[in-house]
Amino acid sequence: MRLTLHTDYALRTLLYLAVHTDRRVSIKEIARVYGISENHLVKIIHHLGRGGFVDTLRGRGGGLMLGRAPEDIRIGDVVRHTEDDMALVSCMSPSPGVPGSAECLLARACHLRGALGEALDAFMAVLDSRTLADMLHTPERQILQEAKANQQAPVTP
Repeated sequence: MRLTLHTDYALRTLLYLAVHTDRRVSIKEIARVYGISENHLVKIIHHLGRGGFVDTLRGRGGGLMLGRAPEDIRIGDVVRHTEDDMALVSCMSPSPGVPGSAECLLARACHLRGALGEALDAFMAVLDSRTLADMLHTPERQILQEAKANQQAPVTP
C-alpha cells in the first residue's frame, strides 16, 4: 500500500504545526519549508480544517494552528480522513463496479481478499496506536524548528 501525496503532505503539515504551537503558521511558510506547491497545500489545509485537525484564521494576523492537541490527533484518523480509497485491491473498493475493475472470478470464494483485509486492519491498528505527539522526538523537533531559519528564498525566473 502506498499513501497518496495528499496524505503525505497532510501529515507533514500537522508535524510542522505540532512543533510550532506557540504561533500561527502561514501556508507559504509550510510550502517553502517542504518544497510543496502552495496551491496544492491550500487544498490539503482546507480538507484538514474540515476534519478538525487544523484551525485556520484568515486575514492579518491569521494563519494555521492545530485544531487539537498533538496528543489528541491519531495518525490513523488523519490517514482515514485524507485517503479517498483504502482498498488494497479493486475488489475491496467500497464502490463495486468502478470503471476499470472487472468482477473477479474468485470474488465469491476469495481468501486473498480476507488476508489483505486483515493486513490493512493491522496497518491501521498501528497508526491508530500513534498520535501526532508520538511522532515528534528530539531530532524531528530540532529539524522542523530549524527549517524556517534555514529556508532559502525561492528562485525566481
